[in-house]
This record gives sequence, C-alpha cells and structure tokens, in this order.
Amino acid sequence: MTPLLEVTDLRKHFPLHGGVLGRVTGQVHAVDGVSFAIARGETLSLVGESGCGKSTVGRAILRLTKPTAGEVRLDGERLDTLPDAQLRRLRRRMQVVFQDPFSSLSPRMKVREILAEPIRNFGLARGAALEARLAALLDQVRLPRDALDRFPHEFSGGQRQRIGIARALAPEPDLIVCDEAVSALDVSVKAQIVNLLAELQDALGLALLFISHDLAIVEHLTHRVAVMYLGKLVEVADRRSLFAAPFHPYTRALLSAVPVPDPTAKRERIILSGDVPSPIHPPPGCRFHTRCPFVFDRCRTEEPAMRQVAPGHQAACHLPMGM
Repeated sequence: MTPLLEVTDLRKHFPLHGGVLGRVTGQVHAVDGVSFAIARGETLSLVGESGCGKSTVGRAILRLTKPTAGEVRLDGERLDTLPDAQLRRLRRRMQVVFQDPFSSLSPRMKVREILAEPIRNFGLARGAALEARLAALLDQVRLPRDALDRFPHEFSGGQRQRIGIARALAPEPDLIVCDEAVSALDVSVKAQIVNLLAELQDALGLALLFISHDLAIVEHLTHRVAVMYLGKLVEVADRRSLFAAPFHPYTRALLSAVPVPDPTAKRERIILSGDVPSPIHPPPGCRFHTRCPFVFDRCRTEEPAMRQVAPGHQAACHLPMGM
C-alpha cells in the first residue's frame, strides 16, 4: 500500500545544560534513528516500556517538538523542514488524542467551543453548517446532543476522551496520533474507546499511530506493531506474526508479561535483569545487551541493523534465525 506517513531516521535529542553559564553538557537521546511508514486506513502501534521515546516520536511527527534530524513526510511532502506558516495548512490533516482526558480539555470552554475551535481555525464551516458539523461529531463519538452546552468537568473520564476524539475528528484529518489514549481509563471504558476508534477508522479511512504500553489492548486494535527500546525500534511486524512468533528477546519479555485470561493456561515469564540504561549515555553495540539473556560478544560492540526474519517481519538482533 502507498504510505500516507513516512518516517525516516527520525532523531530527537534534548540538550542538557549545566554550570554557571548554562552550557550544553550532554544530550538525552530520546529518539535515535526511527523509521517506519503508515498507509491510509492502517493502524501502527508503537509499544515499549515507559521512557523509551514513544511519545516523543509522536510529538516529533506532529512538530509539537522539532526533530533533531531525519525526515517526516505526509503524502510525500516533507514536514520536518516546513516553515511554520506553510506547516499550518497540513496540521488539519494530522491530529492528536492525548493521554489525559482531564488536562487536555480546557475547563473554561464548553464542548461546543472546544469542537468548533479547530473547524473555525481552518475555515471549514460556519453558521448552520457549523452547527450541523458539531451535531455530527457528537453522533460519531456517541455522546448526546446536549453535551454541547456543558463543561468538561461535567463528564466522566471516558466521556471526556470521547470529546477529545471528537475534537481530533473535527478538521477531518487523515492521520490521528493516539498518545496513550486509553491508559488513564478504567478497563471497561478502555474497551469501549478502542472499539470506537476501530469503528471510526473503518468508516472514515483514518490512519492511526497508536502509542501504548498495553499490549493486550494493542492486540485487538492494530494492523502492525513496532517495538521500541531506548530510542530505537527493535522489531516491526504485523499483529499476528508478532504475537504468535516474536523474534527479539525484548519483545518476548514484553509479551510474557501480558496477563492470560485463562487461569489454567501456563506461560513462561521472562524476567529481565538490571535496569534500563540511561538515554544520556546509551550503551555501545545493541542497546538491549545489558539486559538480554542471550547476549554474546558481538552484541556488546556492533549495533544490529534491521533485517527480515520472516515475510513482513523485521528485527534488529544478532541472534541467528530459528532461536
């Protein structure tokens, strides 16, 4: 499929300042060479432990933070070097649903104003057409029409997140970045929001970048999965391949921690030793080698490149095939 979004060697380093003069003393390697593509109507899930750089990838794509290096293209047009004035016309096509439905909505604005703001900003509708668009948005996210005249604090967490999704849909985007969009919700509400996102994607042909650490949720929503560790991708595969036959040791450890709903089922839990290394001084070679149970000498000195381990399945690991 022709990609809607193409990310090539994306990097984001945050400078550290110290001393009396505030000089740069180091760099936090939050994202360090990430590449992937998303097609129209496809969901790519970006997963990994907290602090691995997932959210920074999403923010760099949207230019909420400026990338240090790399390329981001939407329909072939490069975003990372566009001046702000030219970038504005493309922001309508890229929207975001934030993690916290409490802080991401202004408490001083009614739902009507929250949803109307992006529509007015991009000059998409006014008057009766605007009112019709607001009503349609509430119908799409399954909220009552009278919600328009209420404030965010009058809603539950799940309802607030539906408002956040409606706001993202308001300018009719092609791509939505869901940054831990269900992690702050109750389990039952998570399922409702995930089902809603899947239905909206089918109806509107949306592309989704779903950032999450919850692999149980990811398995029900995604088409492909990209696993991230300490600023780098370590494995990319379609959903079935990754959950049925993970290749990278880090992916295996993540999947072994997912709860199994069957109390009689047995799963070997892989416990990783040590702590995640500092992104200020990432280890040489494979970044996972300090915690990998299969580490050997090559891992400590040579950084593994992404290679195909099965059709449509890539991993950055020195382990031989079949292990």
